[in-house]
Amino acid sequence: TGHTCSVTCKRVWTSREGAEYMWWNNVETKPGVGYPHHWEDQERYKGGWEKRGNKIQPKLFSKIKLLFALFYNPVLPTIEDYYEPWTYKYEELFSSNQIEDQPTAKPVSLITGKYIDIKSGPNWDDDLSGSPEYAKKDINFKNISTDKLNMLFELENLIYFYIPRICNHCLNPTCVAVCPSGAIYKRGEDGIVLVNQDKCRGWRMCVSGCPYKKVYYNWNSGKSEKCLLCYPRIESGLPPVCFHSCVGRIRYLGVILYDAEKIENVIKAELNNIVDSQIELILDPFHPDVISNAKKSGISDYIIEYAQMSPVYKLIKKYRLALPLHPEFRTLPMVFYIPPILPSKFKSKNDFYEIEEKLFSDMEEPRLPIEFLSNLFSCGDNNKIKQIYRKLLAIRIYRRWQTVGDVSQDDKNKFLKKANLNEDSAIELYNLLAKANLRYRFKIPSTLMENI
Repeated sequence: TGHTCSVTCKRVWTSREGAEYMWWNNVETKPGVGYPHHWEDQERYKGGWEKRGNKIQPKLFSKIKLLFALFYNPVLPTIEDYYEPWTYKYEELFSSNQIEDQPTAKPVSLITGKYIDIKSGPNWDDDLSGSPEYAKKDINFKNISTDKLNMLFELENLIYFYIPRICNHCLNPTCVAVCPSGAIYKRGEDGIVLVNQDKCRGWRMCVSGCPYKKVYYNWNSGKSEKCLLCYPRIESGLPPVCFHSCVGRIRYLGVILYDAEKIENVIKAELNNIVDSQIELILDPFHPDVISNAKKSGISDYIIEYAQMSPVYKLIKKYRLALPLHPEFRTLPMVFYIPPILPSKFKSKNDFYEIEEKLFSDMEEPRLPIEFLSNLFSCGDNNKIKQIYRKLLAIRIYRRWQTVGDVSQDDKNKFLKKANLNEDSAIELYNLLAKANLRYRFKIPSTLMENI
């Protein structure tokens, strides 16, 4: 990863004093502990929501305990969980006295100005797939057998993937619920979650309440800040800078219509059903009843048209390829991920691929356990990951049959059938995933007054 998304976000929004350690957009190596360290461990940080009986309440504190925690919050991340931002005393390279050794630029803290010993930093664990210090401490290895875990860290089996993270702009954001001053709100027109800087009093409950740790405290201004999805660009019909600058073209953005009245029922769903319930919230923008009700709610034909063109709707709802990150937090995150497909292993016989019956070459020795991905994206439901892999693998097989010709017609049809795809849908998905340029990946209606 070139971190182009992280760098552009940093340059546009957080290139000022007090925001040096704020990475509103960061790319983490998985397996790994992430940024800030161990952000996924809610036994430690108490972020997100929990179900108690038939009620949902923030995992952080009750309302009474919240008042006491204003003065001492034991689960608030410290600067060590991020890193103490630093620079170097470059002037020492030019102003040092004449000495026998080469002068060096020592690191100094951007907060205190004192010399520091650098122990961590942004993306500190990049590409450390076999590191016992980072990768082995990934919380998503829970419930994975010791044998599988040890096998994963054998040199020939090492594997990692990248997971880009921004604010999820959740439908049920905990940061909004726990803010004592009411400074955080979710915009009705587009669902973007923002912090009102005039109302913010720096209590930092939002930092603790967000299970994704995507709210940051600016030590210089005494205010909380977070990703604002580049809303000035969104309002003009342009994608956020991190979306626009991604060289891997992995980010998609579009309009989603959902039934807000059902949100309460979804967040109370059992964990084994919460992903399906969230996806069911998303409405078919082509259905006549949906169109009629949308118009009654004040949604214009212009917005409905963009919802019908939305690539995000296709990936999440139509083809069920994308899943939310840690849905067990019950915030209903609106950033979805397509799980990374494992390396495929096929044998060649008589110039044709010999396709095995199994979805993977050896389920007993996977390079990355399915359980790891299901802990990330589906509350431990392995079948959801396998269903997505069947589709991704079927697209590969279909394209191999179409372009190279070393996959038989029978094998091609067999894989499409297993994935509940046909040739037309395989072509549509290939164009959407592999060929889509900026115009097709981003379907963003301008909300400037002259365009509505």
